[in-house]
Amino acid sequence: MTPRPAVVETIAAVRSAVRDARRTGARVGFVPTMGALHEGHVALVRECRRHADFVVVSIFVNPSQFGPHEDFERYPRTLEDDVRRCHDGGAALVFAPPVSEIYPTGKIATYVEVPGLSDVLEGASRPGHFRGVATVVMKLLQIVQPDLACFGEKDYQQLQVIRRAVADLDVPVAIHAVPTVREPDGLAMSSRNRYLAGDDRRAATILHKALQAAVQTVASGERSADRVRQVLRETIESQQSAVIDYAEVADPVTLAPVRQVDAAHPAIALLAVRVGPARLIDNRLLPE
Repeated sequence: MTPRPAVVETIAAVRSAVRDARRTGARVGFVPTMGALHEGHVALVRECRRHADFVVVSIFVNPSQFGPHEDFERYPRTLEDDVRRCHDGGAALVFAPPVSEIYPTGKIATYVEVPGLSDVLEGASRPGHFRGVATVVMKLLQIVQPDLACFGEKDYQQLQVIRRAVADLDVPVAIHAVPTVREPDGLAMSSRNRYLAGDDRRAATILHKALQAAVQTVASGERSADRVRQVLRETIESQQSAVIDYAEVADPVTLAPVRQVDAAHPAIALLAVRVGPARLIDNRLLPE
């Protein structure tokens, strides 16, 4: 039986455990999370375990990526359940630091920013969000120094920001993208799904339905990205309780809006929609 992962709170303890693992010849994998883990996170850990002998999972609700009116204080914190899920995925170590361990002086003077990728879509809706994300991920990569790190495709823009930051800064880590894990009704698994209940939970499936409609539109021969955007918006607007933040069709690498979608010009449909108390995101490559 796989032992329960050790839980540590300090940078020194993580580095010591990783050094010990490397002495045995282990390949080290890393999954950064904010906790409130679900089966999508377990899939990340399992994928990481497929490619690494010693998997570290960080659980850190990072204050620097939340805006002043966002849900930092009420973001779910479920450490005991999270450790169990890390065990299910095959993790060896859980790094669950207090804020003071990551930001010992309260604030830092050095930040990582990726202009272009960071200031559109989520970045436009949540100013400063990706500066906080990129900075803390680079800090965590420096702390753990893994051979590979796994990120979910549900947070597609985040994935692209991290890929670019790692490439630009010559960070010696392989970034593995893991497909989105969905509920049986198509809703992408997210820690913020915990905010949904009753009618709001049922209404949240409109994101998946809109993306399916976009996929079908392209599969039927439509090549106009504007028409695909229209299909996305019309589908979401059919659900009265859903409020669109953005519904975009963009280049999969640069995230710039595109005019055409076909096999020679692949794109990605990206959504951010508010349903009740939750702000949900999802995406789908076009054509599939």
